[in-house]
Amino acid sequence: MRRTLFLALSLALAAPLAAQQRPQLEPLPEPPPPPGVSEDAFEPEVTILKRGEDTVEEYRHKGRLYMVKVTPPHGVPYYLVDQKGDGVMVRQGANPPLSVPMWVLKSW
Repeated sequence: MRRTLFLALSLALAAPLAAQQRPQLEPLPEPPPPPGVSEDAFEPEVTILKRGEDTVEEYRHKGRLYMVKVTPPHGVPYYLVDQKGDGVMVRQGANPPLSVPMWVLKSW
């Protein structure tokens, strides 16, 4: 008896929810580029070179080299990035520098 009452009550509450129709969604238009900047200004010029066994990808923006990605045949790729814009490349790997955890186990 309780089970049929619960079932009838559940169907009575679920019926209005099932009758609702989903709204018709339309895709949003693409946002316009910022004023004074063309769309292709954000695309870097990528040059892929093969140096020895390494694959080197040079990224340039307006002709200025700002990043180099070096992919060795075995291992993890690493990046050389011009952080200050002065032409000095700094290595950035996929993993941050090793930080060995140190805890005090016992002190007296």
